[in-house]
Amino acid sequence: MRPLPVLVDATSIPPNRGGVARYISGLLAGLGEVEVSVDVVVKPGDLDWLRTLAPAHRYHAAPAWTARRPARLLWEQLGLPGLLRRVGATRLHSPHYTFPVSRASRTVVTLHDATFFSDPAAHSRLKVAFFRAWTRLARRRAAGTVAPSAATVAELDRLAGRAARPTVVAHLGVDQAVFHVPDADEVAAFRAAHRIAPDEEWIAFLGTVEPRKRVPALIDAHRALRAVDPTATPTLLVAGGLGWDTAAAQELEAAGDRPGEPLRHLGYLPIDELRAFLGGARVVVYPSTAEGFGLPVLEAMASGGDVLTTRRLAIPEVGGDAVTYTEPEADAIRASLATLLASGPDAAAARAERRDRATARAARFTWAACARTHLGVYA
Repeated sequence: MRPLPVLVDATSIPPNRGGVARYISGLLAGLGEVEVSVDVVVKPGDLDWLRTLAPAHRYHAAPAWTARRPARLLWEQLGLPGLLRRVGATRLHSPHYTFPVSRASRTVVTLHDATFFSDPAAHSRLKVAFFRAWTRLARRRAAGTVAPSAATVAELDRLAGRAARPTVVAHLGVDQAVFHVPDADEVAAFRAAHRIAPDEEWIAFLGTVEPRKRVPALIDAHRALRAVDPTATPTLLVAGGLGWDTAAAQELEAAGDRPGEPLRHLGYLPIDELRAFLGGARVVVYPSTAEGFGLPVLEAMASGGDVLTTRRLAIPEVGGDAVTYTEPEADAIRASLATLLASGPDAAAARAERRDRATARAARFTWAACARTHLGVYA
């Protein structure tokens, strides 16, 4: 194992350990795969979890009070530079937009998407102002910046002002130990855990319910299909936290999680259940209009999901020809779903072919490859 004088700030891992947490843990695991170890600072509550997933590194616990976001951001400016000095690191990696300004010239910053510029209506005004400011500052001051897709880099170059140096594309990876085609026992266990009948099919959505994910359009499309043929339209299962899409949140809160109902909100699912949720679904629908990468699409592909998504921004870099594309409006989603839900031997064969293409393409996205690209930026 080759020690590298790099400190990775993992204190931005969110409580639900989705999104950014998958990126940080995947990157650290990938660095271990390529025989590199780094220093990592992490909130105490995440220390054992991250050490188990990526044991190759040297871990340091941040103060317990960094669990509160405002306090964490303050510590980032005042406490993190001292830790950088104490561990003898010559490079800092800040993996979620913000970084200690006083150490900008030694810091690599990850910019996950450009939607704060391209689709501000998808976020709260406070988030738009906050992340626009940090994105611009990183592009001007940081030693290097990383983004998960070429589409994100193009949007940043177009909308976020001039950068001091090019942003490097590092496609994310997928953990094949977690996301693979589930076996029949895993799907059966998922059914039992969530009171899904043995003969009941489902349509899956995975992600935070926020405006850019177009969950209301998906619900409307599903409702329209059921109005035509309720017995041939699978249950719509929505997994993930309720974000700031008021219309969708109200509908999902009203629906709740009642077995036998056509729409159910499962909330957050344990990561070990996700492959059964995605791979066991008749169709996985992700009608997002603004993605910096589209990790749920990749995870669904790796799980053998038959994926319906959009061509917006970065998603085609992930899905390629292994997914089906639609527009993000209810009528288009309804028509595309109707096609994918068709029955008969020809439809079944086409579905199996799409699933095979999806798993083969997903296997090309590895955390080891992502880590190698980061090593180039660290250098």
